[in-house]
Amino acid sequence: MTGTDVQKEAEDSGPSGYAAARLRLLNEEARSGPPRRAALAELTDDWLTGLFTAGSEGLRGVSLVAVGGYGRGELSPRSDLDLLLLHDGSDPKAVAALADRLWYPVWDLGLALDHSVRTPAEARKTSGEDLKVQLGLLDARHLAGDLGLTAGLRTAVLADWRNQAPKRLPELQELCAERAERQGELQYLLEPDLKEARGGLRDATALRAVAASWLADAPREGLADARRRLLDVRDALHLATGRATDRLALQEQDQVAAELGLLDADTLLRQVYEAARLVSYASDVTWREVGRVLRSRAVRPRLRAMLGGGKPTAERSPLAEGVVEQDGEVVLARAARPERDPVLPLRAAAAAAQAGLPLSLHAVRRMAATVRPLPTPWPAEAREQLVTLLGSGRPTIEVWEALEAEGLITRLLPDWERVRCRPQRNAVHIWTVDRHLIETAVCASEFTRRVSRPDLLLVAALLHDIGKGWPGDHSVAGEIIAKDVATRIGFDRHDVTVVSTLVRHHLLLVDTATRRDLEDPATVRSVAGAVGSQGTLELLHALTEADALATGPAAWSSWRGSLVADLVERVSAVLAGDVPADPEDAAPTAEQERLAIEAVATGSPVLSLRAQTEPPTGQEPSGDPEPLGVELLIAVPDQPGVLPAVAGVLAMHRLTVRTAELRSLTLPDGVDGTVLLLDWRVAAEYGSLPQAARLRADLVRALDGSLDIAGRLAERDAAYPRRRGVVAPPPRVSVHPAASRLATVIEVRSQDAPGLLFRIGRALEDASVQMRSAHVSTLGANAVDAFYVTGPEGAPLPGDEAESVARKLEETLRG
Repeated sequence: MTGTDVQKEAEDSGPSGYAAARLRLLNEEARSGPPRRAALAELTDDWLTGLFTAGSEGLRGVSLVAVGGYGRGELSPRSDLDLLLLHDGSDPKAVAALADRLWYPVWDLGLALDHSVRTPAEARKTSGEDLKVQLGLLDARHLAGDLGLTAGLRTAVLADWRNQAPKRLPELQELCAERAERQGELQYLLEPDLKEARGGLRDATALRAVAASWLADAPREGLADARRRLLDVRDALHLATGRATDRLALQEQDQVAAELGLLDADTLLRQVYEAARLVSYASDVTWREVGRVLRSRAVRPRLRAMLGGGKPTAERSPLAEGVVEQDGEVVLARAARPERDPVLPLRAAAAAAQAGLPLSLHAVRRMAATVRPLPTPWPAEAREQLVTLLGSGRPTIEVWEALEAEGLITRLLPDWERVRCRPQRNAVHIWTVDRHLIETAVCASEFTRRVSRPDLLLVAALLHDIGKGWPGDHSVAGEIIAKDVATRIGFDRHDVTVVSTLVRHHLLLVDTATRRDLEDPATVRSVAGAVGSQGTLELLHALTEADALATGPAAWSSWRGSLVADLVERVSAVLAGDVPADPEDAAPTAEQERLAIEAVATGSPVLSLRAQTEPPTGQEPSGDPEPLGVELLIAVPDQPGVLPAVAGVLAMHRLTVRTAELRSLTLPDGVDGTVLLLDWRVAAEYGSLPQAARLRADLVRALDGSLDIAGRLAERDAAYPRRRGVVAPPPRVSVHPAASRLATVIEVRSQDAPGLLFRIGRALEDASVQMRSAHVSTLGANAVDAFYVTGPEGAPLPGDEAESVARKLEETLRG
């Protein structure tokens, strides 16, 4: 059936015919994207025209007008119909009757309708009071009735918009900013709102409104394609869900990707991010131009009066060779020759970031069109300008995005293309890979005074996750890429080795500090061997903190920082030639010794709860100290079942374990017995902490078997079932045979949940292994726990036995 046949069926058969024709159109696989939206709008036009004609016989001075998205002819499968019934006011009763004949058939079909009935004067008055109404009328399109009435309103509304632009555009900019604050940035969200988020369809429509004001215009290259891509994704989302939704939820992304013929959900998100980034950049440039024009208009009359009517010349302040500031932007000097100066893009970018100013769109486009490629290796000035740009702090981001928008970044660093707009499906990460790399460089710029080679720190920060665009371990792939990039930009062989080592081991310190026993000499020696030198260790320490800070709020804390600092201190001592002490010889603190002696004397557990505070790592104390959480210190006479008993009691009291250490304690001479010491940081899920006496009483009962922890936890879970959310990946249990010479290290990675540590501890007890130490770390919704275990004789487990324990533990957690 042709498009004409579909329209004829809709006209002949009334609402049911329109519904059938509409359904058939939406199910046509051969027609999608702009053609389908246009065909749907045309089909709807013809149906509504038929309704209008049948209901307005003999009525003059009335017209039906499509506004908003429908006015633009952009009907998605579940879009609202935005309609205005315009009339001259001569026969209100007849117009009201006509409105009923129009609106009710639409409602009967279950279509969403945004409608109004107004005279031209009322429409202009309402649009003058309500910016959103005025924006909708800018896209007014005549459907039926008195064409002159519609044309007159369109002309008047456009004239009003242009006359009121100096007042209205700042209002529109504020509206966009408020929406961005509420909805976030589309180009970084895992479940974005395609319409409301910054860089979405609302912003694209706002740019059309700015252009209609004649005051400024958006960069048009690629903007129409970006808008079309977002509309195509929304169409597919409507068809996949059957709902009028603009939020691209995780569980629907694979289906939407399939609807669009894309490989997978990551490919879909990357296309969405690329479109949103283009709209966001166009918005930044456009609103900056609006501000410049409005400031110029405000100042010009005064200047003309002072200069006797002459045209003022904009001031140009030199910033660097070939780079000047003009009107609050960084532009190229008149004498600049990009075609002869391949370093100019980096020099201009560095100057802009250092001055905290945006790069002019014209300047970036001129450089992109004419500049020659840098030679390999880069000249020293190019490398220095890149380091200056990366070390400029927060302004670096806007300048980098301007270069990236015109393709200059991928020309300078071809490997950037693989990480550009690449999503990270990890709740801890809040940025795409490329933005995370720039954020890491920004954070690293705060630490350049802490290291002897800030240039290597900044370049390593830029490259540390560059391997995420390749299959396999991104640290291993990144090491290879970092060697190539560092060589290409002109570092010598030694510096190339340092940068590639930093990239290869950028997760080493935080992983080791939170998942390994720092009292074990093998742990410290392995880190020292990987790092190799004091200078590299210093850089790795700074990179670790910058990387975590740039990841998201769940990735770093003072507690985590203190663990990393402790590890760095121990590794530094080894690199200086000191031999790490055997863990059996580690002296307990005075409080630990007191609790241990009391535990031996009483034959029962002893504990203390205290809030712990400390200034952030690397900073001097100032004002109130930062809270690290509540430290729970427990001393228990050595016996089976300590870990599951403690973990179970804490779970019963709704205490979340943030970090946990368990180890055997050496007692003073003359004190017989062995004590297990548990040093944990905990927090209440809600409410206040329980009293220490109550915790101890329950722990005593748990250890003597009179408290059924498993039953109590099961009852609570049954009474308060957890909400269903995103399906977490299955737990993974692995053995790390080279991590310690004293014990076997079993690592558990799992979704954090109440009672998880209790289940792990009980499973290890059932496996008849002895716990030498435990190191528990919670990162966002993920738990990463390492357990140092031995056989009954105190030696590491044989390889096959260790793997068997790991497999049984994994099966327990999956069940």
